[in-house]
Amino acid sequence: MKLRTLLIAAAGLTLAAGAAGAASAETPWQAHHPRRVEVNHRLDKLNRHIRVERRDGALTAAQARRLHERAYLIRLQERRYARHHHSHLTRAEQVHLNHEAGALHRHVPA
Repeated sequence: MKLRTLLIAAAGLTLAAGAAGAASAETPWQAHHPRRVEVNHRLDKLNRHIRVERRDGALTAAQARRLHERAYLIRLQERRYARHHHSHLTRAEQVHLNHEAGALHRHVPA
C-alpha cells in the first residue's frame, strides 16, 4: 500500500511541475505580443522626444512633467487592457492607445 501512495504522490508532483512549466512558457511570448511591443515602442519614443525638447528648452520642467504623466497614464491603460485579455491587446485597444499617444505627441513642440 505504501508503494502505491508513493507512486501517486510522484505522479502528482510530476503533473504539477509540468503545469508550472507550461504556464511559465506562455509568459515570454505574451509579454512580447506584437501589439503591446508596438504601443510600448511608440510610448518610449514619445518619452524620449519629451526629454529632448525639455533639454533643448522648448518645454518647461512643469510641461515636461505633465506630458510624462499623461504618457504614463496611457501606459497604465495598456497594462490594464493586457491584464484583462491575458497579456495581449485587441486591435481596437491598440488603435485606441495609438490614438491617445498621437494626440499627446501633438502637444510636444517639434
